[in-house]
Amino acid sequence: MNHLITIFKRELGGYFNTPVAYVFLVIFLALSGAFSFYIGNLFERGQADLVPFFNYHPWLYLVLIPAIAMRLWAEERKSGTIELIMTLPVPQWAWVIGKFGAAWIFSGIALVMTFPIWATVAYLGTPDHGVILASYLGSWLMAGGFLAIGSCMSAMTKNQVVAFILTVVICFLFVFASFNMVQAAVQDWAPQWLIDTVAEMSVLTHFDSVKRGVISVRDFFYFISLIVVWLFATLMVLELKKAD
Repeated sequence: MNHLITIFKRELGGYFNTPVAYVFLVIFLALSGAFSFYIGNLFERGQADLVPFFNYHPWLYLVLIPAIAMRLWAEERKSGTIELIMTLPVPQWAWVIGKFGAAWIFSGIALVMTFPIWATVAYLGTPDHGVILASYLGSWLMAGGFLAIGSCMSAMTKNQVVAFILTVVICFLFVFASFNMVQAAVQDWAPQWLIDTVAEMSVLTHFDSVKRGVISVRDFFYFISLIVVWLFATLMVLELKKAD
């Protein structure tokens, strides 16, 4: 556990020692505001909620989260420090969880910094704060799922651009799994249980449920499982690379 905490602090501090963190925060906050107020018409709707704000989070994360995740392991491979990490007397799982945890907390910091939007809606109306809080939690869990996917992709290559593209593609599949065009593509030949399973794999299916203010066990289990499975895949990839 001490190793895990040390790695976590090292990685989290590393974000703020470079301009990357500040550039990401500025871009995330700017795009969140633009999508909410100019595209989502937050004020013009005349409703005291943050639905337009959260509606665009999957699409923001589709590009911004892979930008965070691509450096998790690819940078270590490119710089050659991965060999040092592999030989240190530290469990491999501590590195995987520590790096992921730092990235996840960093994305949480970005979310917390959007608090003025919540405060603005609360000042102008009487929103359901429970629904908004649940939506924030759901958004953070979704970011964690995307980060876990990105961690695995980053472990596969030393090229950050390749890791970024792979993460975007896989996250894209998880977002679009519930779209009608995807369902139509498989409904002619696939059994109904397979169609329902594909729809259930979509992050939108579960995030839309959370946005309504109800975090069910099913939705919570989905996001946690997504994180655990892809972090385990990251560990397996690192072990295979270590064997090579």
